[in-house]
Amino acid sequence: MLAAAVSVKPSAAVAATAKPAFKPLHLPALPTGATRPLSLSVSARPLYRQEHVLATVSVAAAGRGDRAASPAPPSATADGARPVEIAAPAEPVETARRARIGVYFATWWALNVIFNIYNKKVLNAFPYPWLTSTLSLAAGSAIMLASWATRITEAPQTDLDFWKALSPVAMAHTIGHVAATVSMAKVAVSFTHIIKSGEPAFSVLVSRFFLGEHFPAPVYFSLLPIIGGCALAAVTELNFNMVGFMGAMISNLAFVFRNIFSKKGMKGKSVSGMNYYACLSMMSLVILLPFAIAMEGPKVWAAGWQKAVAEIGPNFVWWVAAQSVFYHLYNQVSYMSLDEISPLTFSIGNTMKRISVIVASIIIFQTPVQPINALGAAIAILGTFIYSQ
Repeated sequence: MLAAAVSVKPSAAVAATAKPAFKPLHLPALPTGATRPLSLSVSARPLYRQEHVLATVSVAAAGRGDRAASPAPPSATADGARPVEIAAPAEPVETARRARIGVYFATWWALNVIFNIYNKKVLNAFPYPWLTSTLSLAAGSAIMLASWATRITEAPQTDLDFWKALSPVAMAHTIGHVAATVSMAKVAVSFTHIIKSGEPAFSVLVSRFFLGEHFPAPVYFSLLPIIGGCALAAVTELNFNMVGFMGAMISNLAFVFRNIFSKKGMKGKSVSGMNYYACLSMMSLVILLPFAIAMEGPKVWAAGWQKAVAEIGPNFVWWVAAQSVFYHLYNQVSYMSLDEISPLTFSIGNTMKRISVIVASIIIFQTPVQPINALGAAIAILGTFIYSQ
């Protein structure tokens, strides 16, 4: 009876309810090439949404590219961990910035060329650089006051400390502006700008002997072509004038001190480049006006004005207005571009600006230039470019 019981087989129902045997999972074979050891990275933080990972792996293994069905990862896990997100490229923003800087540079150079042409025309007919310089600052001050009053431009928030810090900058700017105008009244525009291309040499010398700053040897070597080129251009200048030469040299020195005072006085100030130059023009006008009256005077101005109008006609008035307005505009755009670029890029742009002014003035005023004079100018400008590098 026991043997019969042992020989009884389970019924079909019992067999159906029994758990099936475990079947092994067959994975695809690894490639036979150079295999790498498997390295695992263990993190104390829990993995999130593991089903997303498994779903992605299974889709890839099956050869299907349908990833849209897998759920998106969450913005953050419980412990604050966030999935890695690939940021969109900022190429459109950088492209727009470069285009804006390019517009600034082109506008800056064009306005500077126009100013120098009209400024030289005015000084040829009206050789009074003190009044001419005053009118340039007055026009800029009037433009900015009108733009502030009509709210075209937001007026800057300034205090007494701001104006105290601005005063030495305005003093140096006034001296440099008048000296450059005196130079252009006595010599050709091209010669003035050739001498003014030596401004980096003054910058290095002033910083070395007055501020105690030291520079690498290549910086000092870059001054040799600047000084040599300016000297060669001055010696071979057909219309050389000592007053014009000294005016350009004084302008270089004054603008170097202006830059030094600007760096020291404007630390921590939040005034835009446009408004900063507007304030600078207004303070320079207040400083310059009494000196202009003392040096030339209203009687001299009235006589010279009548003579210029009689010789040139009504166009002389437009020349004065143009040189005054364009002086402010080109300086304003240069300060606006300085807000967007580094001082190195600004220095290179300033060097290229002088090239455009020199070439344009030689063509328009038909200034006679000897080959050795042109070589000196090219050497000086090349030295300035090397110094910028």
